[in-house]
Amino acid sequence: MPEYGHHSQPSGDPVNAAVLTYAIGDIHGSLSKLRGLMARCARHAQGRPMTLVFLGDYIDRGPESAGVVRYVMELQSRLREHVIALKGNHEAVALGVIDGTTPADYWLTLGGAATLRSYGVDSARALPGEHVDWLRSLWPSYDDGRRFFVHAGIDPERPLDAQHEHDLLWIREPFLSEERNYPRLIVHGHTPLTTGAPDLRGNRLNIDTAAVFGGPLTAAVFAGAETRPIGFLQTR
Repeated sequence: MPEYGHHSQPSGDPVNAAVLTYAIGDIHGSLSKLRGLMARCARHAQGRPMTLVFLGDYIDRGPESAGVVRYVMELQSRLREHVIALKGNHEAVALGVIDGTTPADYWLTLGGAATLRSYGVDSARALPGEHVDWLRSLWPSYDDGRRFFVHAGIDPERPLDAQHEHDLLWIREPFLSEERNYPRLIVHGHTPLTTGAPDLRGNRLNIDTAAVFGGPLTAAVFAGAETRPIGFLQTR
C-alpha cells in the first residue's frame, strides 16, 4: 500500500525560499473545481518546485467525495512530501461514525449522505479500507516556519504547539474575532465566505470561499520568503 502521510505532525523546517506553496481551501466533493485549480497551480508554478497544502474537508455535501479523496491520495502518492493533507472536521466526523463514537445520523446532517452516494455504499463502515486508512493519516496542522496551516483555526489562549485537536478542526469564536498577532500567519478554512473572496487579516487568512455552495475553490499562493500570500488562484 502506498504511504500517504504520517500520524505525527511535521516539525516546521525552515522555509525554502525557492519553493512555492499553494494552500487549498475546503473542497467538499467538488472534483471538477479541484482539477481545474490544480491545473492553474501547475501553470502558475511554470516548472518551479511547489508544495500543496490541503486544509481538509474533502468529503460531504458535494457530489464527488470519493473522487476527491482518490485524486488527493494519488497526488500524495506521486509527489509525496510535496503534498500536505490536513484533516477537517468532516473527516473527523466520518471517522467517528466508523469507530462508533459519533452517531451516523449526525454525519448525515453534515452532508454525509452525499459521500455515501459517491462511494455507492450505505454506511460509513462500508467505505474502502484504503481510503479510511488515508483519512486516519491526515495531520491536524502544519507549521512551515512562517505560516501555521490548519482547518478551522486555533485557540488564541494556547501556544501553537499546545493546541487541542478539537479546536484545530472546529473552532470559530473567539478565533475569528481575535486581533492579536500570532507567531505565524494562521491559514485556515472551515468558515465559508459567501463573498467568494479570501479574507486576509493581520493575523490570519481564511480561504474557504464556499466552493460547494456555488463559490470558487481557492488556492493561496505563498513564496517562501514572504509570510503573506503573493496572490490567489481560483476556479469556479
